[in-house]
Amino acid sequence: MSIPVRRAQDCLKAVPGSIRLDPENELHVIGTNSNFTKVCEPKGLIALPRSWGSAEVGEIVSDTELYLRKPFKFSSPKTTEDAKKALREGSFFRTAPRIDQSEVYSKVFEHLAHGHCLGLFSEGGSHDRPDLLPLKAGVAIMALGAMEANPDCNVKIVPCGMNYFHPHKFRSRAVVEFGMPIEISPELVAKYSNPETSKDAIKDLLEIITGGLKSVTVTCPDYESLTCVQVARRLYSNNMSKSLSLQSIVEMNRRLIKGYLHFKDEPRIIELKKSILQYNDSLRIFKIPDHLVEGGRNADTLTIFIRFITSLIQLIVLGTLALPGIILFSPVFIATKLISEKKRVEALAGSTVKIQARDVIATWKILVSIGFAPLLYVFYSALGTVLIKRYWELSERSAITIFCLFYLFSAMITYSALIFGDKGMDLFKSIRPLWLALVNKQGLSKLRAKRRELSLEITEVINEYGPQLFPDFNLFEYEKRLELKKLRRDERRKQQHEQRVALDSEDEYEEEKTQRLRQRRAAKKQAKSRSAGTTEPDQSIKEKLTSSVPIIFNDNETTSSVGLSSSSENDMASSDSEFEREEKSADTTKLGLVRDAMIRENRERNEKSDS
Repeated sequence: MSIPVRRAQDCLKAVPGSIRLDPENELHVIGTNSNFTKVCEPKGLIALPRSWGSAEVGEIVSDTELYLRKPFKFSSPKTTEDAKKALREGSFFRTAPRIDQSEVYSKVFEHLAHGHCLGLFSEGGSHDRPDLLPLKAGVAIMALGAMEANPDCNVKIVPCGMNYFHPHKFRSRAVVEFGMPIEISPELVAKYSNPETSKDAIKDLLEIITGGLKSVTVTCPDYESLTCVQVARRLYSNNMSKSLSLQSIVEMNRRLIKGYLHFKDEPRIIELKKSILQYNDSLRIFKIPDHLVEGGRNADTLTIFIRFITSLIQLIVLGTLALPGIILFSPVFIATKLISEKKRVEALAGSTVKIQARDVIATWKILVSIGFAPLLYVFYSALGTVLIKRYWELSERSAITIFCLFYLFSAMITYSALIFGDKGMDLFKSIRPLWLALVNKQGLSKLRAKRRELSLEITEVINEYGPQLFPDFNLFEYEKRLELKKLRRDERRKQQHEQRVALDSEDEYEEEKTQRLRQRRAAKKQAKSRSAGTTEPDQSIKEKLTSSVPIIFNDNETTSSVGLSSSSENDMASSDSEFEREEKSADTTKLGLVRDAMIRENRERNEKSDS
């Protein structure tokens, strides 16, 4: 189920005129050549250009005068001065109507009341900042409002963190991590129900949710610190993280950030940060990644040259194999590159929360490739079908068959290019360090020495400060616990599956036994009805009489002698024994027997009616 949500900032439109703030009252907005009565409305939004800031309209006095409910809220400290200057001197502005979200909330409350799940991006937008944006109040209002509207609805909030590695590139990796469910206390719901304390309840719940999200994401106060942490993670214990799983790498990043934030004012940490940034600058100068610095460090010149030639030959072979797919798919590569870069520039110009707008690059690469790639395959398939039909006699093949074969062939070619391209790109990246080892061996040796020295220092610092914050400092032990947890979960799922299979098998077995028993009873009844024509009249009367006798359950579970005929007595005994044998149940209720007097009365009554 998808619940559409409209936001006021998505409805902003440029309007004629300009605005400035009253120097004596920051809530008083004065317009020039404006028309506030037509373009603004109470509780609507009025915003500055370039996403500098916005405010909610309180009261509209005239076309050139209005009052705000609260002062302008500026989006970033970097742009606060520009925004204040624009408001002093006069600035263009945009407006948006008031958005009524009552319908959205009612649908959400109904959805949650039925026990369904709802996914929210509580930050309210995408970005590439190293820390979380302030959470929007909607997630808290939805949870508290649903529990207030439905007291039996026990809403739990599950934090979900998405941690990316090179998110703006194709074929990059990501780790999705789920935190412990957040329980909402009845006291918080009662606090929300009170209009005087509802805002405090929302604020308290948002703080709890923020803590939960930070426990499953890697957050850092600035991009430079995040870069240092990533370098430290790679250099720690001579790149120990290579032997860890993705989940453990994310946990290692999280611990390093927490440790850095805790000890960042220590002189040793400050000096270490400077050394890491200098090493990172050296990597950019040599234009090689960190993991390739140590390649071929103990090899002589001849060995390095042979490895260089071998890698070059392998690159040529893989490039040749990948070339057809690269050519076929090149329009998609070019289109995604150009369009995503254009959208990135536009997003940076209109946003104050993005650093490099890599989230915009990733979004538009996906959108363009999803829409353009199938169209490209259709074009190639249609072109191939026309050429084959025109220049090659294949009358026994229909155009649809040829089209489908071409479409499948195009997809296979591009997929093979993807596989060969992955290996070829790794070889391409390894060629530059080998070339530097041949032409600039001294410079690369200095870089390696600097890396080893920095690795030892980072390892020493982390081993000294780490146990002070984390009792379970050893990440290999953490990895073992993850494996044990996974094994227990898999074993539990296996047992549940086996139980379900066993229950299904038992039900099928019991149903099969019941059907066999019914078939045997039906066969006996048919045999009786066939033999009824040869039975003596007195015997048929006896069978008729006994068949009409009601069966009464004996509460005392005792047996008494009855005046049944021998044939009906045997039939009932055999039927009961079969039922008990098939069901194998000791708790089967015993059939009571009728009294002799009742049977005699029934017989006399039937004999009189027959005579």
